[in-house]
Amino acid sequence: MRSHVLTLARWLDRLTLWSAMTAAGVLALMVLVNVVLRYGFGRGSIHLQDLAAYAFAVFVILSVPLCHARGGHVRVEALSERLPPAYLRRADALAWALFLTPVFGLILWAGWGDVAFAWSIREGSSNPGGMPGQYLVKTALPLAAALMILQGLAAILRGRQP
Repeated sequence: MRSHVLTLARWLDRLTLWSAMTAAGVLALMVLVNVVLRYGFGRGSIHLQDLAAYAFAVFVILSVPLCHARGGHVRVEALSERLPPAYLRRADALAWALFLTPVFGLILWAGWGDVAFAWSIREGSSNPGGMPGQYLVKTALPLAAALMILQGLAAILRGRQP
């Protein structure tokens, strides 16, 4: 069971990293294109602006589980560096059970209805003439919450090493 969870976490981490890097690339490209169109040719595009906003949202949301998987989350190192590893493993397990899982579980539970509604109406941009597909962007939040719970469990199963 443990090896299956760790394998799944590694596979999802790679997929999440690829998705976040793609979103970052799309964001950079769309900002560049928007700037060139607007200031070079005096034209703009709502679709390109929406695509940049969508890419930014996906990038930021997916960065949270990526950061956690790599041990980049905030810790009080002044305390934790002085404590024995066995205590830290138990503290991580307790933090996962009492804080990480309930908080991200609440995000999953509270956001599910909004995501389901967005999918049912195929929600698009709120900008007039904007780009369709905002329901896809809204799906990233509960997906990232589920990834956080899984990455937390994987971190506990691995020990302290990300």
